[in-house]
Amino acid sequence: MNARDRLVVALDVPTPEEAAALVERLAGVVGMFKVGSQLFSAAGPELVRALVARGEKVFLDLKYHDIPNTVAGAVSAACRLGVSLVDVHALGGRAMMEAAAGAMPAMGTRLLAITVLTSHDGGSLAEVGVADDVTSLVRRLALLAYAAEVDGVVASPQEVPLIREACGKDFLVVTPGIRPAGARADEQARAATPAAALKAGADLLVVGRPIIEAADPAASARAILREMEGAA
Repeated sequence: MNARDRLVVALDVPTPEEAAALVERLAGVVGMFKVGSQLFSAAGPELVRALVARGEKVFLDLKYHDIPNTVAGAVSAACRLGVSLVDVHALGGRAMMEAAAGAMPAMGTRLLAITVLTSHDGGSLAEVGVADDVTSLVRRLALLAYAAEVDGVVASPQEVPLIREACGKDFLVVTPGIRPAGARADEQARAATPAAALKAGADLLVVGRPIIEAADPAASARAILREMEGAA
């Protein structure tokens, strides 16, 4: 897989017009676009259909977490939009993840499980009553997703090696919290550079603000691609 195919741009913008402008500037430069809850709430499934219709790959990042039957229905509906990736929260449990995996039609969509958000650290987990440290919890949730026959997980670059050790080389690992060398971390508690994430064993890198807030998003994306190619 070349660097372009491994770079996912998060369209974390409030309007479909802003998203469309970014896609026009980045089409052919990056391999996939991520549509999260902010943009999906503003633009709905029609925006996703439009992206797929123009030949773009889409990661629908809505992080489903509900009772198994509800999540199964949501994942099935997402697959019918033609997205390449869709995700659920691993904290929803094995039964929920198994229901989601079992509900996916044979349309090429891959299912991911969120382990621990990259904004979390040990302190924020303790606030909600989780006694485990971050790495132990990520490993446990990754193994649970693997047992539920989910295709892969979303985790910070720092946990990629332990996921590879636990779940093998064919388990898809998608890493947000990517910041180019010298960039600010924002609210990311567990971030890494593109090169470091790839060297750790990540498959796909998700980048948002360093690209979409740049004066020239395409130039920023190309600079990140160069960092990624340097890690090969």
